[in-house]
Amino acid sequence: MAFRFPMQKILDYRVQLEEEAKVRLAEAQRNLQVARHHMEVLRRELRGTLDRISALPPENINERWLTECYARGLQVDAAQGAVQVTMLTQIVEDARKLLTARAVDRKMLEKLKERQRIRHDHDERLKEQRINDETATLRYKAPAF
Repeated sequence: MAFRFPMQKILDYRVQLEEEAKVRLAEAQRNLQVARHHMEVLRRELRGTLDRISALPPENINERWLTECYARGLQVDAAQGAVQVTMLTQIVEDARKLLTARAVDRKMLEKLKERQRIRHDHDERLKEQRINDETATLRYKAPAF
């Protein structure tokens, strides 16, 4: 008789949950990478703007004022971006922990399945051996004196 794992549907569900956790982690990592790239672009633009401010002649007050306002806006955007990067880093870490927990759950059921399969195979071999022993005993019974 073939082995049938009674909790196969649960194992399939746990595999599905693990796959969903992998997708969630990949999406969180991609979002974090995009946010970090955006932060780097903002920092480069801020450095360039600060360099332009220091290179402006003192008598060019209007342009200096506009550039300083632009730099302050970039600083605000950079601060918001830093908060977003921190938040996304936490989301990635949470997704990684979830994936780890889901993988542990799946592996636990797979080990149970393997132990039950081994026990089933052993029991089947014992049944077959008993049948063979019984057949051999009946077939080759020594004649009575």
